[in-house]
Amino acid sequence: MNAFVNIILAVQILTALAMIGLILIQHGKGADMGAAFGSGGSGSLFGASGSANFLSRTTAVLATVFFVATLALAYLGNQRTPSVGSVLEGPAASVPASSAPAPAAEPAASAQVPAPAAEPASGAAQIPTR
Repeated sequence: MNAFVNIILAVQILTALAMIGLILIQHGKGADMGAAFGSGGSGSLFGASGSANFLSRTTAVLATVFFVATLALAYLGNQRTPSVGSVLEGPAASVPASSAPAPAAEPAASAQVPAPAAEPASGAAQIPTR
């Protein structure tokens, strides 16, 4: 599965780079790099409007491939592996000492109010105290 994701990711990166190049080559507002290569000339291989159609269609095909690759990566990234056993059967999670919350600052002596006795959350966990 990992090799399949790597192949889709490579296809997505290559299509993105190819789209960037094709968009910059196209003759239009903001993308006049194509004028340097003579894409605006009428004596080109595809004719006056042929190059625009070819570049536009190629860009549309590459955009479609890019979106399909994006959807495939999103689908494969959201798949969950089936769990075999119970969560309780796995190793216990340990809490590092550095992540323990810092003790709260004690209020001033004049503002101390006796707190009610805390009751345990479960009746089975009650231990008599003296």
